Amino acid sequence: MANDLKKVDLIAAEAVMILENNLVMAKKVHRGYEDEFEKSVNGYEPGESVSIRRPADFTVRSGAVASSQDVKEGKLPFTVNIQEGVDFEFTSKELTLDIKDISDRVMKPALIQLANSVDRKIMDLYKYVPNWVGTPGQMVNSFTDFYKAPERLDEYGVPNEMRCGVLSPADHAALLGPQTALYINDAAKGAYRSGKLGPLGGVETYMSQNVPTHTCGADTDDAGGAAVDGAWTASTIAYDDVKDLERTPQTLTFDSFATAAPALNPGDVFTVAGLYAVNPVTKARLPFLKQFTVISTANAATNQVDVTFSPAAIWTGAHKNVDTDASDLDNAVVTFMGTGGENYRQNMVFHKNAFGLVMVPMVSPPGAVDVARKTHKGVSVRVIPVYDGTNDKSMYRLDILYGVQAIDPRLATRLSGTP
Repeated sequence: MANDLKKVDLIAAEAVMILENNLVMAKKVHRGYEDEFEKSVNGYEPGESVSIRRPADFTVRSGAVASSQDVKEGKLPFTVNIQEGVDFEFTSKELTLDIKDISDRVMKPALIQLANSVDRKIMDLYKYVPNWVGTPGQMVNSFTDFYKAPERLDEYGVPNEMRCGVLSPADHAALLGPQTALYINDAAKGAYRSGKLGPLGGVETYMSQNVPTHTCGADTDDAGGAAVDGAWTASTIAYDDVKDLERTPQTLTFDSFATAAPALNPGDVFTVAGLYAVNPVTKARLPFLKQFTVISTANAATNQVDVTFSPAAIWTGAHKNVDTDASDLDNAVVTFMGTGGENYRQNMVFHKNAFGLVMVPMVSPPGAVDVARKTHKGVSVRVIPVYDGTNDKSMYRLDILYGVQAIDPRLATRLSGTP
């Protein structure tokens, strides 16, 4: 029994190191919320969650007279609800091999797949990011193209440190070429010899095959010109209405679609004529329209559709995020990014605190024997052996439990190139 448990421990220890070593996105996002979960001796089950606080905003008074403001932080749930794993089967003869042999032949290829799955779950949070710069469908093939992303983050007052860019293989290759011609020894050498761009415009830049592809809803390029249907004023929605809701959502009706059954997809991005973005600190109007992202599938039988999007447009107060000269945006034209039905890779540039990952030890189930749980640099795995006496084989199931969350999508932007 002691030897069996030792073998399981060795497999678990090797697995957790391989997994941690192959994670990419997981190392570029916020990992501090594991501490919010109580230290459960027996681990966690899927569905357990904690509430995290949204940052509070304030307005600056003018003059000597004090003007007290309520602190409105808001709450955001962080749930560990993703259970994934890989399973290995070994004969007794194979288990007599050195753990390194088992690791190289079987465990490493499988755990690379598992690491990629975790990274993909983080990258899939793109659909909650409303900012999208560039022209969908165009390659990022110059520094000017690339720098539109950090420029947008600068406009929104995002801190310069801990910024990361992740590009698709095609965009990375397109951007790589021009950098090799630069007379900057270290940058050019890295780009030419290893294909790594490194810091670019203050952004650590990486390539990942896990960059997702977004399919625009069928009617995002509707030639009929979608428009707001109904009153949309400063009093339509307040921050108090949405501060404790997961995506700070708002729902409005759009009409004037040319088709009788318009369809929008989660992740579609749109702007509204005359509705501008603002600096989150000064609340001053910025020189571009505020962008919003659709957060649930929207379709209808008529040319009207109720659209739920994020973030809610807050017109006044400490959490103001839009500015307009209109008193009512009824009939304002709505313009979507991209062409309906087309696919676009979702390159992203983001601050570390835009997204979060929590990975916790899984519960040791009652009745299971020789259970091994290992944690290494914030990565936790559980290994449970199951023996098939008829065929003299041992199956080892390896599980992880984690959750991902778009903590503050304002700190990120999607990126396409320009014509």
